[in-house]
Amino acid sequence: MKRIVLVISFGIVATCFFFLPIDLVFSFTETRTNQPEKVYINISNENEFQIRYTHSIHRTDVLETYEITKTKDLKLVSMEYEDVSIGMPAYAEEGERLTYENGRYILSYEDKVLSDFTIYIGNIDMDLSFIYNQQSYNLKKHLEKGKSYLFQVEKVSLFEKWKGAVMGDGKA
Repeated sequence: MKRIVLVISFGIVATCFFFLPIDLVFSFTETRTNQPEKVYINISNENEFQIRYTHSIHRTDVLETYEITKTKDLKLVSMEYEDVSIGMPAYAEEGERLTYENGRYILSYEDKVLSDFTIYIGNIDMDLSFIYNQQSYNLKKHLEKGKSYLFQVEKVSLFEKWKGAVMGDGKA
């Protein structure tokens, strides 16, 4: 009888461990489809990350810096870029500060918080990297070109992680 209770107890604990959302991840969920693919990057203790891309018109790098808030939202900290022409801010709005240092514009945000955002993986061969915990993930290698993905921080279960794909060790 004790053995049956032990087996049942172990089964319940294992099931909870397998299906309860306990792992905090960066989640990329394919949009505009009935069966979305999900790709994850595991989150460690670091709460800052960056997205670096090459602007399609200027052909210069843009670096966006974010922080994960206590409520698991995304706080836009700053954006750095070289050119203020098409598509890039030339002035700061309320709650923002624009500075120019070493040939780069730095647009800093006081309190711009997002719950999520959609990122488009373009078909053009230009840089698009996700930088976290001193590792750079080539998003064009891990996500499908020509598709859009909802990006957010969320807790997922071990089962959900197995259904999706976890990005590799950060090597390009």
